[in-house]
Amino acid sequence: MSTQKINEGDYVLLYLNQRKTYLVRVEAGKSFHTHKGFVKFDDLIGKEYGSTVLSSLNIEFKALKPLLRDYIMKSVRKTQITYPKDIALIVMFSGIGSGSRVVEAGTGTGALTTALAHYVKPNGKVYSYEIRAEFLKTAEKNLKRASLIDFVELKNKDVTVGIDEKDVDAVILDLATPWLVVPYAYNALKPCRTIISFSPTIDQVVKTVETLKENAFVDMETVECLMRGMQIERGKTRPQTFMTGHTGYITFARKTIK
Repeated sequence: MSTQKINEGDYVLLYLNQRKTYLVRVEAGKSFHTHKGFVKFDDLIGKEYGSTVLSSLNIEFKALKPLLRDYIMKSVRKTQITYPKDIALIVMFSGIGSGSRVVEAGTGTGALTTALAHYVKPNGKVYSYEIRAEFLKTAEKNLKRASLIDFVELKNKDVTVGIDEKDVDAVILDLATPWLVVPYAYNALKPCRTIISFSPTIDQVVKTVETLKENAFVDMETVECLMRGMQIERGKTRPQTFMTGHTGYITFARKTIK
């Protein structure tokens, strides 16, 4: 059975229960404090991922190896992030994979950027445009924490006035006026490649789709992804009372030759 030990400097997801998890960086001699007592990082170093560690109050925590979704959902936030349910559709419909070159705008705090970088590594690149420099600083921290910064070029530029890259595999937009970028996306994309726009309002979608049609894009589709969790307990299983409802509309289209 293959195992992996926790070393100093590694990230660990401390799991208390379904609602309480903590993404921490292991530092020798230090502790992480919670309402269930503190966990000594020295007690984690040398243990295998998946092991149990006890807090100062003798409460059990599981030391899990973080997944991509953990880095995204536990990211430092200054803006609303793209949720995994939407990220999954964006990645699937984009057609990207290892070696792909992707233009993204706006970066925000880098949640979607993190996912895109994960899927294009080790030979691909994400070129992420953001007009607010303070957001880029936060995104850089999140990307470094996920060990994905090497696959991203962060650009403090306004994508609505142009895209520097050519022959890219996808253009992915999460900004207020995506229709302004469509002509530049057309010039940047390889033939048959994909543009994707994430918008919270249907008015934004209508303007974007109209502009896509004017610029020789086809195979257009707009979807909304809703995900409802389930409460699982014998005799009481039912849909959860609360859910993340509307987050945004995702519009996909492919470039043809004019």
